[in-house]
Amino acid sequence: MSKIRQLLFCLSLATTLSAGAQTNSLVWQTATGRVSAALHGEPLLPLLEDIGRQTGWRIFVEPDVERNASAKFKDLPSGDALHKLLGDLNFAFVPQTNGSSQLYVFRTTMQNATKPVFAGRAVAAKQRHVANELIVKLKPGADIDALAKSLGAKVIGREAKLGLYLLEFPDAAATDAALASLKNNSEVQSVDYNYIYDPPPVPQLYSGAVPAQPKLTADVSNQGDPCNPVVALIDTAYQPSGTSLDQFALPPISVTGEDCPPAGGITHATAMYQTILNAVAQSSGGHSSVKILPVNVFGCDGTAITWIVVQGMLAAATNGATVFNMSLGGTADSPVLDDVANQLMAKGIVIFAAAGNQPVNTPTFPGAIPGVNDVTALGQPGQLASYADFSPQVDMALPGASIVYFGGQTYMVQGTSPATAYASGIAAGTKGVNCPTWSQIQAAMQKKFPVPQK
Repeated sequence: MSKIRQLLFCLSLATTLSAGAQTNSLVWQTATGRVSAALHGEPLLPLLEDIGRQTGWRIFVEPDVERNASAKFKDLPSGDALHKLLGDLNFAFVPQTNGSSQLYVFRTTMQNATKPVFAGRAVAAKQRHVANELIVKLKPGADIDALAKSLGAKVIGREAKLGLYLLEFPDAAATDAALASLKNNSEVQSVDYNYIYDPPPVPQLYSGAVPAQPKLTADVSNQGDPCNPVVALIDTAYQPSGTSLDQFALPPISVTGEDCPPAGGITHATAMYQTILNAVAQSSGGHSSVKILPVNVFGCDGTAITWIVVQGMLAAATNGATVFNMSLGGTADSPVLDDVANQLMAKGIVIFAAAGNQPVNTPTFPGAIPGVNDVTALGQPGQLASYADFSPQVDMALPGASIVYFGGQTYMVQGTSPATAYASGIAAGTKGVNCPTWSQIQAAMQKKFPVPQK
Protein backbone atom coordinates (compact mmCIF):
# COMPACT_ATOMS: atom_id res chain seq x y z
CA MET A 1 0.00 0.00 0.00
CA SER A 2 1.46 3.39 -0.97
CA LYS A 3 2.13 5.98 1.72
CA ILE A 4 -0.66 8.27 0.59
CA ARG A 5 -3.18 5.41 0.25
CA GLN A 6 -2.26 4.21 3.73
CA LEU A 7 -2.61 7.77 4.97
CA LEU A 8 -6.10 8.05 3.54
CA PHE A 9 -7.00 4.71 5.10
CA CYS A 10 -5.86 5.97 8.51
CA LEU A 11 -7.81 9.19 8.05
CA SER A 12 -10.97 7.24 7.24
CA LEU A 13 -10.79 5.61 10.65
CA ALA A 14 -11.28 9.01 12.25
CA THR A 15 -14.84 9.27 11.01
CA THR A 16 -15.84 6.75 13.67
CA LEU A 17 -14.97 9.35 16.30
CA SER A 18 -18.19 11.15 15.58
CA ALA A 19 -20.41 8.14 16.23
CA GLY A 20 -21.18 9.17 19.79
CA ALA A 21 -20.60 12.91 19.54
CA GLN A 22 -22.98 13.31 16.61
CA THR A 23 -25.96 11.72 18.33
CA ASN A 24 -27.20 15.25 19.09
CA SER A 25 -28.71 17.05 16.12
CA LEU A 26 -31.06 20.04 15.89
CA VAL A 27 -32.21 21.53 12.56
CA TRP A 28 -34.44 24.62 12.71
CA GLN A 29 -35.83 25.64 9.33
CA THR A 30 -36.52 29.34 9.86
CA ALA A 31 -38.18 29.77 6.46
CA THR A 32 -40.87 27.18 7.21
CA GLY A 33 -40.87 27.19 11.01
CA ARG A 34 -40.37 23.41 11.04
CA VAL A 35 -37.94 21.66 13.38
CA SER A 36 -36.25 18.25 13.49
CA ALA A 37 -34.18 16.96 16.41
CA ALA A 38 -32.35 13.93 17.73
CA LEU A 39 -31.05 14.80 21.19
CA HIS A 40 -29.73 12.58 23.95
CA GLY A 41 -29.00 14.36 27.23
CA GLU A 42 -28.32 17.78 25.70
CA PRO A 43 -27.72 20.33 28.53
CA LEU A 44 -30.11 23.29 28.58
CA LEU A 45 -27.70 26.17 27.94
CA PRO A 46 -26.02 24.65 24.84
CA LEU A 47 -29.48 23.73 23.56
CA LEU A 48 -30.76 27.30 23.94
CA GLU A 49 -27.59 28.69 22.38
CA ASP A 50 -28.10 26.39 19.41
CA ILE A 51 -31.73 27.49 19.06
CA GLY A 52 -30.64 31.12 19.23
CA ARG A 53 -27.94 30.73 16.59
CA GLN A 54 -30.31 29.07 14.16
CA THR A 55 -33.30 31.35 14.73
CA GLY A 56 -31.69 34.67 15.63
CA TRP A 57 -34.00 34.98 18.67
CA ARG A 58 -32.94 36.77 21.81
CA ILE A 59 -33.20 34.13 24.54
CA PHE A 60 -33.39 34.58 28.31
CA VAL A 61 -33.49 31.85 30.94
CA GLU A 62 -34.25 31.79 34.65
CA PRO A 63 -30.92 31.58 36.53
CA ASP A 64 -29.93 28.18 37.98
CA VAL A 65 -32.50 26.32 35.89
CA GLU A 66 -31.01 23.09 34.57
CA ARG A 67 -32.33 20.32 32.37
CA ASN A 68 -30.99 17.74 29.94
CA ALA A 69 -33.08 17.38 26.78
CA SER A 70 -33.72 13.99 25.19
CA ALA A 71 -36.09 14.09 22.24
CA LYS A 72 -36.38 12.70 18.75
CA PHE A 73 -38.82 14.09 16.20
CA LYS A 74 -39.00 15.30 12.62
CA ASP A 75 -40.62 18.29 10.92
CA LEU A 76 -42.64 19.64 13.88
CA PRO A 77 -43.96 23.20 14.10
CA SER A 78 -41.71 25.39 16.25
CA GLY A 79 -44.19 25.60 19.14
CA ASP A 80 -44.58 21.83 19.37
CA ALA A 81 -40.83 21.44 19.04
CA LEU A 82 -40.20 23.79 21.96
CA HIS A 83 -42.60 21.80 24.16
CA LYS A 84 -40.68 18.60 23.40
CA LEU A 85 -37.27 20.20 23.77
CA LEU A 86 -38.00 22.03 27.02
CA GLY A 87 -40.14 19.34 28.66
CA ASP A 88 -41.46 20.47 32.05
CA LEU A 89 -40.01 23.96 31.73
CA ASN A 90 -42.23 26.91 30.83
CA PHE A 91 -41.54 29.27 27.97
CA ALA A 92 -42.94 32.42 26.42
CA PHE A 93 -42.26 33.48 22.84
CA VAL A 94 -42.54 37.20 22.07
CA PRO A 95 -42.42 37.91 18.30
CA GLN A 96 -40.99 41.21 17.07
CA THR A 97 -41.67 42.90 13.73
CA ASN A 98 -38.54 45.05 13.99
CA GLY A 99 -35.56 43.29 15.56
CA SER A 100 -35.06 39.86 17.05
CA SER A 101 -37.97 37.94 18.52
CA GLN A 102 -37.59 36.93 22.17
CA LEU A 103 -37.84 33.57 23.94
CA TYR A 104 -38.12 33.36 27.74
CA VAL A 105 -37.48 30.02 29.46
CA PHE A 106 -38.36 29.63 33.14
CA ARG A 107 -39.57 27.31 35.86
CA THR A 108 -41.41 29.89 38.00
CA THR A 109 -42.46 33.08 36.19
CA MET A 110 -41.48 34.81 32.96
CA GLN A 111 -40.24 37.82 34.95
CA ASN A 112 -37.54 35.63 36.49
CA ALA A 113 -36.06 34.73 33.09
CA THR A 114 -33.36 37.38 33.29
CA LYS A 115 -30.18 35.57 32.25
CA PRO A 116 -29.34 36.26 28.59
CA VAL A 117 -28.36 33.18 26.62
CA PHE A 118 -28.28 34.47 23.07
CA ALA A 119 -28.61 38.02 21.78
CA GLY A 120 -29.86 37.68 18.23
CA ARG A 121 -28.20 37.06 14.89
CA ALA A 122 -24.47 36.48 15.23
CA VAL A 123 -22.19 39.08 13.71
CA ALA A 124 -18.44 39.27 13.89
CA ALA A 125 -17.82 41.39 16.96
CA LYS A 126 -14.95 43.84 17.14
CA GLN A 127 -12.18 42.24 19.14
CA ARG A 128 -11.37 43.74 22.52
CA HIS A 129 -7.86 44.83 23.45
CA VAL A 130 -5.93 45.89 26.54
CA ALA A 131 -6.66 49.60 26.73
CA ASN A 132 -3.15 50.83 27.54
CA GLU A 133 -0.79 48.38 25.83
CA LEU A 134 0.80 48.03 22.40
CA ILE A 135 2.99 45.30 20.90
CA VAL A 136 5.80 46.66 18.75
CA LYS A 137 8.21 44.89 16.40
CA LEU A 138 11.29 46.97 15.69
CA LYS A 139 13.67 46.81 12.77
CA PRO A 140 17.23 45.64 13.54
CA GLY A 141 19.32 48.25 15.30
CA ALA A 142 16.42 50.25 16.74
CA ASP A 143 16.50 51.20 20.43
CA ILE A 144 13.25 50.23 22.19
CA ASP A 145 14.15 52.01 25.42
CA ALA A 146 14.76 55.34 23.68
CA LEU A 147 11.57 54.89 21.68
CA ALA A 148 9.52 54.08 24.77
CA LYS A 149 10.91 57.10 26.61
CA SER A 150 9.98 59.40 23.74
CA LEU A 151 6.39 58.11 23.94
CA GLY A 152 6.10 58.23 27.71
CA ALA A 153 5.73 54.44 27.84
CA LYS A 154 7.24 51.59 29.84
CA VAL A 155 8.70 48.42 28.33
CA ILE A 156 6.98 45.63 30.26
CA GLY A 157 7.79 42.69 27.96
CA ARG A 158 10.75 41.79 25.77
CA GLU A 159 11.46 39.18 23.10
CA ALA A 160 14.65 40.83 21.89
CA LYS A 161 15.68 37.99 19.54
CA LEU A 162 12.51 38.59 17.56
CA GLY A 163 12.52 42.36 18.03
CA LEU A 164 9.20 42.18 19.88
CA TYR A 165 8.32 44.44 22.80
CA LEU A 166 5.27 45.11 24.95
CA LEU A 167 4.71 48.76 25.84
CA GLU A 168 2.50 50.12 28.62
CA PHE A 169 1.02 53.64 28.43
CA PRO A 170 -0.62 55.85 31.07
CA ASP A 171 -4.10 55.57 29.55
CA ALA A 172 -6.13 54.62 26.48
CA ALA A 173 -5.81 58.05 24.85
CA ALA A 174 -2.01 57.96 25.04
CA THR A 175 -2.07 54.42 23.65
CA ASP A 176 -4.16 55.37 20.64
CA ALA A 177 -1.98 58.40 19.93
CA ALA A 178 1.17 56.27 20.13
CA LEU A 179 -0.33 53.69 17.78
CA ALA A 180 -0.91 56.34 15.13
CA SER A 181 2.60 57.72 15.60
CA LEU A 182 4.37 54.35 15.53
CA LYS A 183 2.65 53.30 12.31
CA ASN A 184 4.63 56.10 10.61
CA ASN A 185 7.92 55.47 12.43
CA SER A 186 10.72 54.24 10.14
CA GLU A 187 12.21 52.12 12.97
CA VAL A 188 9.00 50.16 13.47
CA GLN A 189 8.25 47.06 11.40
CA SER A 190 4.77 46.54 12.87
CA VAL A 191 2.63 47.72 15.78
CA ASP A 192 -0.83 46.85 17.07
CA TYR A 193 -2.94 46.46 20.17
CA ASN A 194 -2.53 43.63 22.65
CA TYR A 195 -5.76 41.82 21.78
CA ILE A 196 -7.93 39.89 24.23
CA TYR A 197 -9.14 36.36 23.43
CA ASP A 198 -12.26 35.16 25.19
CA PRO A 199 -12.28 31.84 27.07
CA PRO A 200 -13.21 28.71 25.11
CA PRO A 201 -16.54 26.94 25.78
CA VAL A 202 -16.82 25.06 29.08
CA PRO A 203 -17.47 21.29 28.82
CA GLN A 204 -20.97 20.38 30.03
CA LEU A 205 -22.05 17.36 32.06
CA TYR A 206 -23.50 14.73 29.73
CA SER A 207 -26.02 12.00 30.51
CA GLY A 208 -26.79 10.63 27.05
CA ALA A 209 -25.61 7.50 25.30
CA VAL A 210 -21.85 7.12 25.67
CA PRO A 211 -19.82 5.63 22.81
CA ALA A 212 -16.96 3.20 23.39
CA GLN A 213 -13.72 5.13 23.67
CA PRO A 214 -10.81 4.17 21.41
CA LYS A 215 -7.96 2.48 23.26
CA LEU A 216 -4.46 3.88 22.94
CA THR A 217 -1.21 2.24 24.04
CA ALA A 218 2.01 4.19 24.37
CA ASP A 219 4.80 2.93 22.10
CA VAL A 220 7.88 3.90 24.08
CA SER A 221 10.33 2.37 21.59
CA ASN A 222 9.96 5.18 19.07
CA GLN A 223 9.86 8.19 21.38
CA GLY A 224 12.09 10.99 20.14
CA ASP A 225 11.67 9.90 16.52
CA PRO A 226 10.76 12.94 14.37
CA CYS A 227 7.98 10.83 12.84
CA ASN A 228 6.25 10.81 16.25
CA PRO A 229 5.46 14.45 16.92
CA VAL A 230 4.82 16.44 20.06
CA VAL A 231 1.46 18.24 19.96
CA ALA A 232 1.38 21.60 21.76
CA LEU A 233 -2.01 22.05 23.42
CA ILE A 234 -2.10 25.86 23.58
CA ASP A 235 -5.14 26.31 25.76
CA THR A 236 -6.29 26.64 29.37
CA ALA A 237 -4.78 24.78 32.35
CA TYR A 238 -4.50 21.00 31.95
CA GLN A 239 -5.54 18.51 34.65
CA PRO A 240 -4.12 14.97 34.91
CA SER A 241 -6.96 12.44 35.02
CA GLY A 242 -5.27 9.76 37.09
CA THR A 243 -5.68 7.27 34.24
CA SER A 244 -3.39 5.67 31.67
CA LEU A 245 -3.98 8.69 29.40
CA ASP A 246 -1.68 10.75 31.62
CA GLN A 247 1.38 8.97 30.22
CA PHE A 248 1.06 10.86 26.94
CA ALA A 249 1.44 14.25 28.64
CA LEU A 250 4.72 16.09 28.93
CA PRO A 251 5.21 18.37 31.97
CA PRO A 252 2.76 21.28 31.50
CA ILE A 253 3.98 24.80 30.86
CA SER A 254 2.25 28.01 31.96
CA VAL A 255 3.29 31.36 30.51
CA THR A 256 0.62 33.44 32.24
CA GLY A 257 2.67 34.34 35.30
CA GLU A 258 -0.38 33.55 37.44
CA ASP A 259 -1.16 30.68 39.77
CA CYS A 260 -4.86 29.88 39.64
CA PRO A 261 -5.66 26.18 40.07
CA PRO A 262 -8.68 25.03 38.04
CA ALA A 263 -12.04 25.14 39.80
CA GLY A 264 -14.28 22.10 40.01
CA GLY A 265 -15.09 20.11 36.89
CA ILE A 266 -13.03 19.57 33.78
CA THR A 267 -11.11 22.33 32.03
CA HIS A 268 -11.29 22.97 28.31
CA ALA A 269 -7.67 21.91 27.86
CA THR A 270 -8.28 18.57 29.59
CA ALA A 271 -11.24 17.90 27.28
CA MET A 272 -9.13 18.79 24.24
CA TYR A 273 -6.28 16.57 25.50
CA GLN A 274 -8.59 13.54 25.56
CA THR A 275 -10.10 14.48 22.19
CA ILE A 276 -6.65 14.65 20.59
CA LEU A 277 -5.74 11.25 22.03
CA ASN A 278 -9.00 9.72 20.77
CA ALA A 279 -8.10 10.92 17.28
CA VAL A 280 -4.54 9.65 17.65
CA ALA A 281 -5.89 6.23 18.63
CA GLN A 282 -8.10 6.05 15.55
CA SER A 283 -5.49 7.25 13.07
CA SER A 284 -2.54 5.28 14.47
CA GLY A 285 -4.17 1.89 14.91
CA GLY A 286 -4.20 2.05 18.70
CA HIS A 287 -0.56 2.57 19.63
CA SER A 288 1.53 5.67 19.22
CA SER A 289 4.58 7.55 20.47
CA VAL A 290 2.81 10.90 20.18
CA LYS A 291 3.21 13.19 23.17
CA ILE A 292 1.11 16.22 24.16
CA LEU A 293 2.67 19.35 25.67
CA PRO A 294 0.01 21.37 27.59
CA VAL A 295 0.71 25.12 27.41
CA ASN A 296 -1.54 27.37 29.50
CA VAL A 297 -2.07 30.84 27.98
CA PHE A 298 -5.32 31.78 29.75
CA GLY A 299 -5.09 33.90 32.90
CA CYS A 300 -7.11 33.68 36.09
CA ASP A 301 -9.78 35.95 34.57
CA GLY A 302 -10.39 33.33 31.86
CA THR A 303 -8.98 35.37 28.97
CA ALA A 304 -5.79 35.28 26.94
CA ILE A 305 -3.93 38.17 25.29
CA THR A 306 -1.79 38.32 22.16
CA TRP A 307 1.48 38.80 24.05
CA ILE A 308 0.90 35.72 26.24
CA VAL A 309 -0.30 33.61 23.28
CA VAL A 310 2.94 34.47 21.47
CA GLN A 311 4.91 33.51 24.59
CA GLY A 312 3.07 30.19 24.64
CA MET A 313 3.82 29.49 20.99
CA LEU A 314 7.51 30.26 21.43
CA ALA A 315 7.72 28.13 24.59
CA ALA A 316 6.03 25.23 22.78
CA ALA A 317 8.50 25.42 19.90
CA THR A 318 11.46 25.66 22.30
CA ASN A 319 10.26 22.50 24.04
CA GLY A 320 10.09 20.45 20.85
CA ALA A 321 6.45 20.74 19.73
CA THR A 322 5.95 20.28 15.99
CA VAL A 323 2.12 20.39 15.90
CA PHE A 324 0.17 23.24 17.49
CA ASN A 325 -3.47 22.86 18.56
CA MET A 326 -4.94 26.34 19.11
CA SER A 327 -8.57 26.50 20.22
CA LEU A 328 -8.63 30.28 20.45
CA GLY A 329 -9.12 33.18 18.12
CA GLY A 330 -10.41 36.62 17.42
CA THR A 331 -11.51 38.89 14.59
CA ALA A 332 -8.41 41.11 14.65
CA ASP A 333 -5.48 40.17 12.41
CA SER A 334 -2.50 40.87 14.67
CA PRO A 335 0.69 41.43 12.66
CA VAL A 336 2.70 40.15 15.64
CA LEU A 337 0.78 36.86 15.78
CA ASP A 338 1.05 36.57 11.99
CA ASP A 339 4.79 37.08 12.10
CA VAL A 340 5.43 34.53 14.86
CA ALA A 341 3.14 31.95 13.23
CA ASN A 342 4.90 32.38 9.88
CA GLN A 343 8.35 32.04 11.45
CA LEU A 344 7.31 28.84 13.22
CA MET A 345 5.68 27.36 10.10
CA ALA A 346 8.85 28.14 8.15
CA LYS A 347 10.66 25.88 10.63
CA GLY A 348 8.28 23.00 9.87
CA ILE A 349 5.72 23.45 12.65
CA VAL A 350 2.13 22.62 11.63
CA ILE A 351 -0.67 24.71 13.17
CA PHE A 352 -4.34 23.77 13.54
CA ALA A 353 -6.62 26.56 14.81
CA ALA A 354 -10.34 26.87 15.50
CA ALA A 355 -12.39 28.81 12.96
CA GLY A 356 -14.74 30.21 15.61
CA ASN A 357 -18.18 29.59 17.08
CA GLN A 358 -20.16 32.26 15.27
CA PRO A 359 -22.07 31.45 12.06
CA VAL A 360 -20.43 34.23 10.03
CA ASN A 361 -18.32 34.29 6.88
CA THR A 362 -15.61 36.53 8.31
CA PRO A 363 -12.15 35.24 9.26
CA THR A 364 -10.97 34.30 12.73
CA PHE A 365 -7.28 34.59 13.60
CA PRO A 366 -4.89 32.82 13.93
CA GLY A 367 -6.91 30.25 11.95
CA ALA A 368 -7.17 32.52 8.91
CA ILE A 369 -3.42 33.17 8.69
CA PRO A 370 -2.27 31.69 5.34
CA GLY A 371 -0.65 28.32 5.95
CA VAL A 372 -2.49 27.66 9.23
CA ASN A 373 -5.05 24.83 9.08
CA ASP A 374 -8.35 26.64 9.77
CA VAL A 375 -10.83 24.10 11.19
CA THR A 376 -14.60 24.48 11.42
CA ALA A 377 -17.21 22.10 12.86
CA LEU A 378 -19.78 19.64 11.55
CA GLY A 379 -23.07 19.25 13.39
CA GLN A 380 -23.78 15.99 11.59
CA PRO A 381 -22.10 14.27 8.63
CA GLY A 382 -21.92 16.58 5.63
CA GLN A 383 -23.50 19.56 7.40
CA LEU A 384 -21.88 22.51 9.09
CA ALA A 385 -22.83 23.02 12.71
CA SER A 386 -25.31 25.83 13.21
CA TYR A 387 -22.77 27.85 15.20
CA ALA A 388 -19.75 27.28 12.96
CA ASP A 389 -17.76 29.92 11.08
CA PHE A 390 -17.94 29.34 7.31
CA SER A 391 -15.54 31.98 5.98
CA PRO A 392 -13.67 31.30 2.72
CA GLN A 393 -10.41 30.82 4.63
CA VAL A 394 -11.65 27.65 6.37
CA ASP A 395 -9.67 24.58 5.23
CA MET A 396 -11.51 21.58 6.70
CA ALA A 397 -14.54 20.55 8.75
CA LEU A 398 -14.58 17.83 11.41
CA PRO A 399 -17.08 16.71 14.09
CA GLY A 400 -17.92 19.56 16.45
CA ALA A 401 -18.60 17.50 19.58
CA SER A 402 -16.53 15.30 21.83
CA ILE A 403 -17.44 13.13 24.82
CA VAL A 404 -14.76 12.93 27.51
CA TYR A 405 -14.38 11.74 31.10
CA PHE A 406 -12.98 13.26 34.26
CA GLY A 407 -13.42 12.63 37.96
CA GLY A 408 -15.89 9.81 37.41
CA GLN A 409 -18.22 12.00 35.31
CA THR A 410 -18.99 12.27 31.61
CA TYR A 411 -18.79 15.58 29.77
CA MET A 412 -19.54 16.86 26.29
CA VAL A 413 -17.81 19.80 24.70
CA GLN A 414 -19.09 21.36 21.48
CA GLY A 415 -17.65 23.86 19.05
CA THR A 416 -14.87 24.32 16.57
CA SER A 417 -12.47 23.55 19.44
CA PRO A 418 -13.10 19.77 19.46
CA ALA A 419 -13.12 19.80 15.65
CA THR A 420 -9.62 21.32 15.80
CA ALA A 421 -8.49 18.77 18.40
CA TYR A 422 -9.71 15.93 16.17
CA ALA A 423 -7.72 17.41 13.29
CA SER A 424 -4.54 17.79 15.35
CA GLY A 425 -4.83 14.23 16.67
CA ILE A 426 -5.47 12.76 13.22
CA ALA A 427 -2.47 14.57 11.78
CA ALA A 428 -0.16 13.58 14.64
CA GLY A 429 -1.32 9.97 14.74
CA THR A 430 -1.05 9.59 10.97
CA LYS A 431 2.50 10.95 11.00
CA GLY A 432 3.56 8.01 13.15
CA VAL A 433 2.10 5.34 10.85
CA ASN A 434 4.63 5.55 8.01
CA CYS A 435 5.90 9.12 8.30
CA PRO A 436 4.33 10.86 5.29
CA THR A 437 5.24 14.51 4.88
CA TRP A 438 3.15 17.17 6.57
CA SER A 439 2.19 18.45 3.13
CA GLN A 440 0.81 15.02 2.23
CA ILE A 441 -1.09 14.79 5.52
CA GLN A 442 -2.66 18.24 5.22
CA ALA A 443 -3.63 17.75 1.57
CA ALA A 444 -5.22 14.38 2.37
CA MET A 445 -7.12 15.84 5.33
CA GLN A 446 -8.51 18.71 3.27
CA LYS A 447 -9.74 16.14 0.74
CA LYS A 448 -11.15 13.79 3.38
CA PHE A 449 -12.79 16.50 5.51
CA PRO A 450 -14.09 19.13 3.05
CA VAL A 451 -16.04 22.16 4.19
CA PRO A 452 -19.74 21.80 3.26
CA GLN A 453 -21.43 24.67 1.48
CA LYS A 454 -23.45 26.86 3.83
